[in-house]
Amino acid sequence: MKHIGAHVSADKGVSSAPVNAAEIGAKAFALFTRNPSRWKSKPISDAEADKFKELCVTLGYAPEFILPHDSYLINLGSPDSEKLEKSREAFADEIARCMQLGLTMLNFHPGSHLNQMEVDACLDRIAESINIALDASAGVKAVIENTAGQGSNLGYSFEQIAHIIDKVEDKERVGVCIDTCHAYSAGYDLATTEGYRRTWEDFDSIIGRKYLSAMHLNDSMRPLLSHIDRHAPLGEGTLGMHFFEMLMADDRLDNIPIILETPEPERWPEEIKMLYDMVPQR
Repeated sequence: MKHIGAHVSADKGVSSAPVNAAEIGAKAFALFTRNPSRWKSKPISDAEADKFKELCVTLGYAPEFILPHDSYLINLGSPDSEKLEKSREAFADEIARCMQLGLTMLNFHPGSHLNQMEVDACLDRIAESINIALDASAGVKAVIENTAGQGSNLGYSFEQIAHIIDKVEDKERVGVCIDTCHAYSAGYDLATTEGYRRTWEDFDSIIGRKYLSAMHLNDSMRPLLSHIDRHAPLGEGTLGMHFFEMLMADDRLDNIPIILETPEPERWPEEIKMLYDMVPQR
């Protein structure tokens, strides 16, 4: 079964997120549990956390279909020791918030070398940051999101993600979220039938299907191998509608959260409905 949703607002508190998800017909959702543009945020009150958990139960959102996203400021591979420490502290806080909310995953961008260190050394540092966070917590999986490879961002190739996973000590608490726009911009030709098949074969052989924990579903404004992250509404970018038809018919991608981050939130209800209409009746 497909569980499709979107990254919904939690501006009125985290407990507003499941309500906002239900209003657009989502069966999964993503959210920020804190302000993504600040290093520190106000704690979640116990009352707000309890309300969030109660509404998730009432509205039918199990933890495995909720995908919180961490702060944009965090760089777990930072070459700057001060920024690295701030990133690790913020990441630990993000995981603690997930634990407080009864959530089981935290989605994050792996990090950037900022042209100040070797790629492999930065990947090792990212894995070390993950290990530190996992050692100090319980029950939350660190879910690495692939990137478009824009600038000095790492995690744009399956090999780089596999490198990080290989160095993570607790393999049961690490996973991968594939963003379709990022993958296409990084050079994975999901738009064609043959490219789609080959991409998932490569994922299986290089990373391993067991690590696929979630997806971000976006079309791309930029062409294949552009290394530029620009999301487009479904079917209106360079990926095209055929890709989304293939994905909705692919039962290997059942039972994970599939999250829209397309640029026009007012269209999310129709995009969710359109995707569900593509799912074959079995």
